[in-house]
Amino acid sequence: MRHLILYMATLAPLTTSLVQSTAIIPSYVYEYAPLVWLHSQDAYRPGDMQAQLDHTTPEVNWTAIQGAPSPLTLNNLDQLNSLGNTSVYLTSHEGITASPEPAWFRGIMPDAEGRISNGTGCAIIVVDHGKGNVDAFYFYFYPYNKGDIVLGMEFGDHIGDWEHNMIRFANGTPQAIWFSQHASGQAFTYNALEKKGKRPYSYSGNGTHANYAVKGQHDHTIPGLNLPTGFLLDYTDRGPLWDPTLNAYAYTYDPTTGIFTPSSPDTPVAWLEFNGRWGDDQPPGEPTIFGEAKYVAGPDGPKFKTLDRKYVCPSTPCVVLPFRIFAE
Repeated sequence: MRHLILYMATLAPLTTSLVQSTAIIPSYVYEYAPLVWLHSQDAYRPGDMQAQLDHTTPEVNWTAIQGAPSPLTLNNLDQLNSLGNTSVYLTSHEGITASPEPAWFRGIMPDAEGRISNGTGCAIIVVDHGKGNVDAFYFYFYPYNKGDIVLGMEFGDHIGDWEHNMIRFANGTPQAIWFSQHASGQAFTYNALEKKGKRPYSYSGNGTHANYAVKGQHDHTIPGLNLPTGFLLDYTDRGPLWDPTLNAYAYTYDPTTGIFTPSSPDTPVAWLEFNGRWGDDQPPGEPTIFGEAKYVAGPDGPKFKTLDRKYVCPSTPCVVLPFRIFAE
């Protein structure tokens, strides 16, 4: 009995610590979460974050890092910060120019319920600004990004792709939503958006995965301005419907301390601290036209997407539109 009491006493602080280290995600964050219409012809679907690590090797200057964690997981990815920091690239085993193209570039097709099998391709991050003001970020992960075609030439292909919506809430009521689009994006009032019940739709660009409020053709030559035609075109339609919340990790983020707190003890959190890139570096000697190249470097992760925002947009000026432009 004495040994049992000592054993239970040893467990008590651990149990308390686990309870204190988990976050409560407000129910309205899921209640109003966006649903994503993928393009019907997009070959590059959402993917599993851990699977991305399984198919890559961390490199700096196109050289594998000595002493990197093995296997690389979402629970130890942050250890690469001390082995190269922002110079680390999660480099695909086959290479971005591989032919034939690796099957894992294609991600996972959502099923009839909108679930991407057992893969986790979404991270929900909640930022509480106090006085009832809460931002909920919905980050979407894709293994591969297919760039735009301009004048018959393709630009901007890269491995790894992070996109997101952000909903700003006031006392649990959605006010406005941000749609990430390449180097910029657009913001709309919640009431302006097309929805299924309470859940707004986000339309994902064919190959590029930029997020739009309507389906159709979108020119993004001028960042933040969505025109019906132009030189840099994205295309959206109602292909497969993805419900990112069915396979998502959820966290809170404290801008004051910079700490991410997971919603459950078994939710990996270290990956959010990774300072490197989620894909290959740009191939050496890659030719460019007007400063643009066919193959570009992979993106950095959610922590670099201005989580502590004053406005709905990550930068100013921030225009929140009360209507959808170029609707069907």
